[in-house]
Amino acid sequence: MKPIDIYYENLAAITKNNLEKRQFECHYCKTAAEAVSLALDMVEPGSTVSFGGSMTLAESGMGKALAEREDITLLDRSKASSPEEVAEIYHQALSADYYFMSSNAITLEGELINTDGTGNRVAALIYGPKNVILLAGMNKVAHTLEEGIMRVRNVASPINANRLGRKTPCASTGSCADCLSPDCICSHTVITRRSAPANRIKVILIGEALGY
Repeated sequence: MKPIDIYYENLAAITKNNLEKRQFECHYCKTAAEAVSLALDMVEPGSTVSFGGSMTLAESGMGKALAEREDITLLDRSKASSPEEVAEIYHQALSADYYFMSSNAITLEGELINTDGTGNRVAALIYGPKNVILLAGMNKVAHTLEEGIMRVRNVASPINANRLGRKTPCASTGSCADCLSPDCICSHTVITRRSAPANRIKVILIGEALGY
């Protein structure tokens, strides 16, 4: 086993234990392929499914796997033909049976940290969908809440701003300027310290570096 694999497994064991103390359902998979297989098994046929913007879902193959399921109704805003249709899908997603996403950071103590521009993703995380299935590479795990917030502000947000072609200070410097730019993607920051109801939020930790 590679040293990084041992490190991820050790870190995951602590994180998983603390997530479960906070009423999250939690699993650890060594590979993205294993995580996708596990997540697909969680989704019952006939379900309505949606997802938030996530490079982890794309890189892991989770998005593709959901699109190939013929026994579910997938609410996919990438198929929308107008901004109005996108907004309608955002609202429909709040009533989905399953909502897929990643997290910008997860602390060793079992807290989720997420920052959104529009807020549709964190809204679904907080309330609405019957189940939230969250896939996250172990590169997202931070040792403390402060480190997690710093990760979101100075790693995830600048990279995502560049990915989205946003003209923000962080896109050009790599560091958060706490900006109020028209292109800002950091409107809402949510710390989820507990899953209520219990096990509604299901976290799948993956022993790979995925997403930003």
